Amino acid sequence: MFALAAFGIYASHDVVVKFLGANFSAFQIVFFSVLLGFPFVTLMMMRDITHGNFRPVHPWWTALRTLSTIMTAVSAFYAFSVLPLAQTYAILFSSPLMITVLAIPILGETVRMRRWAAVIVGLCGVMIVLRPGAEPLSLGHLAALIAAIGNAVSSVIVRKIGHEERSAVLLLYPMFGNFVVMGCAMPFFYLPMEGIHLAGLSVIALCAFLASLLVISAYRNGEAVIVSPMQYSQILWAAVYGWFIFGEKPDGPTILGASVIIASGLYILFREGKADASKTMPNLQGRGRVETGTFVRLNPLLRRNRQVD
Repeated sequence: MFALAAFGIYASHDVVVKFLGANFSAFQIVFFSVLLGFPFVTLMMMRDITHGNFRPVHPWWTALRTLSTIMTAVSAFYAFSVLPLAQTYAILFSSPLMITVLAIPILGETVRMRRWAAVIVGLCGVMIVLRPGAEPLSLGHLAALIAAIGNAVSSVIVRKIGHEERSAVLLLYPMFGNFVVMGCAMPFFYLPMEGIHLAGLSVIALCAFLASLLVISAYRNGEAVIVSPMQYSQILWAAVYGWFIFGEKPDGPTILGASVIIASGLYILFREGKADASKTMPNLQGRGRVETGTFVRLNPLLRRNRQVD
């Protein structure tokens, strides 16, 4: 129930992003989302009892993860702004499939035939959603794919270096990276904002904060193989929000493709949850939310809370 509530709040977060995206660039939305998220991050970091500095143990992997997170942030926010919500989620849900592929060169993971079959079937689901040749592909579709790939890169890198890097390094570098890069873009993309727009940005930061607390509670009270599949409930929220707020009715190919992608992701997830699965288990470590760097990643927080307990 904690997880279902969390992903419902995350979906509300994305609805506000879509509203703001009708008037403002993704660069501006990301910048102010990060800026307003820092106070909440400070509250969550106050329990960090580990000693050390903010110098990364693996600077090149940290830099690559920060870059991929920045790319994910802009791409995901842009995709939410211009595509139907359900279609955006369907494409983003392909990220666990890409994590499985990237785990081979980065983590040394061995992917057996059944998981390869699940990946191939899932990617076929992506093609069903995109419908190349039947429907014109837009920048929004490309942005959603880039966001899924960027999230996969970030997730696998966290799994590779997370046991050696401080939680603070993993938490803050993507946020600072977004703050600096988006801040440099502000002279070119900034548009004046009214009070209602600033209120929307505050809602985005608040939703991310509350949803993160709920996901942490979910993982502390349940097993990952039970909590992680709850991420797919976002497609239901997207259908409801899209239909009643934006007049977006999911079409047949989107529903079919999303079903194929979700089924493939669940198969891989449950395979990794078995006792004889590989110890790397990259998908179970993803915690179910695309990492945009506008708020903290949950893995370090969960690990840090276990240390505090």
